[in-house]
Amino acid sequence: MRYALDALRRRPGRATLTALGIGLAVGLVIILLAIGAGIQASATELATASGVDLIAASANTSIVSGGSFPPVADAHRLATEIPQMDPNVEVASPWLVGDLVFGNASLYAASNRSDVPSGWTITGSGAVGWIPDDNGGIEVPEVQNGTGFTAAGDPHYANGTYAGPSTHEIVLDQGLAAVLGVGVGAVVWASGATPSGPSALPGWYANATAFRVVGISGPFWLIPSALLGFVYLSELQEILGGASNATDYASLLLIHLNDPTTAATDQVRIEAAFPALTVFTLQDILGAVQHVVDLYRTFGALIGAIGVVVAALFATTVLQMSVDDRSRELALLRAIGYSRARVGSFVLEESCLLAGVGLGIGLAVAYVGTYGLNLVLLRLVPGLPTSFSFVAFDASVLLAGLAVVGAIGLGAALLPAARALALPIAEELRAP
Repeated sequence: MRYALDALRRRPGRATLTALGIGLAVGLVIILLAIGAGIQASATELATASGVDLIAASANTSIVSGGSFPPVADAHRLATEIPQMDPNVEVASPWLVGDLVFGNASLYAASNRSDVPSGWTITGSGAVGWIPDDNGGIEVPEVQNGTGFTAAGDPHYANGTYAGPSTHEIVLDQGLAAVLGVGVGAVVWASGATPSGPSALPGWYANATAFRVVGISGPFWLIPSALLGFVYLSELQEILGGASNATDYASLLLIHLNDPTTAATDQVRIEAAFPALTVFTLQDILGAVQHVVDLYRTFGALIGAIGVVVAALFATTVLQMSVDDRSRELALLRAIGYSRARVGSFVLEESCLLAGVGLGIGLAVAYVGTYGLNLVLLRLVPGLPTSFSFVAFDASVLLAGLAVVGAIGLGAALLPAARALALPIAEELRAP
């Protein structure tokens, strides 16, 4: 090892650049692997903690389709009939996810005066229609201010007549409440239509539905959006399509089981009893996440492989130059009795030393890079819980980094070592 250290000290600039190149390649591989491991681990943790054991969607829906789910018909009826059919189902909660536009009282007053300030407009956001007290066991956004929803069930549905009283209650998340500039007790207007401009605002308000804000919630990771409003299912149905038995639909039914260990059995039972549904288990959902992560890992592996090959070629070139610089010295060692294997080991030690320094650089680069990347991604995807992390340094990630360093160190030493072993002793010693 002393000989390898001496060789590196002779060309410190070259050795530093080589170690840096190896470090960048190792850091890139670790970053890519850490992201895949982080997403998989966090997704598993969130899915397990959500309380959602099964998800029912429209028949023939694929969990990895990447598109929006077709509507599930008879949402209110299914919320009652599924638990009645399967005693292990504690809750089958229908969720309708759609898009609404909101206006506040200030814009309403300005539109009536026909003096809407420049830049003032309605706000588009996501909306969730559900039955608030029918989510037992399922993680829902925490109401941080206000009483939250006050009516039991879904009063406006009224057993399918849609003639019951509307609560006109809404819970806004912090992001939407801040944009609208409203708090608990304020009135906001919501509609599925968008006005064409300031002049159309009076007509838009006349046709929009007024809601009283009964709560401000924290962000919600299950629907990661900074702007989200929650209302009763039938009232959102009415806004989006004119509520009736024909439009009693939801996007999904989230199912919480009394005993989640029998999820696969409950999946088969529900699908047999309700042929219009496709039911996914938690493992199906995590499998879909794994599928996406595997695609990412394949892409990342290609990028990482390119980086490793480039680093290995660079290190090989530098070691080859080092052997050429010390050719007479190596020939002299052979002449005084050093074996071929011993001379070759000097080159291997130099390569491993460079790779070891590169590993240290790579770990530092990976730690700083993943930390910064995690912060950026968490800001880009609002609504995630504080425990969520896009990166994870587990044993497999660190072992992969060591494997990359070993591959570079050994691979880079092959040709230079062979060159050192093949040096003609007599010719090198006679050379000027």
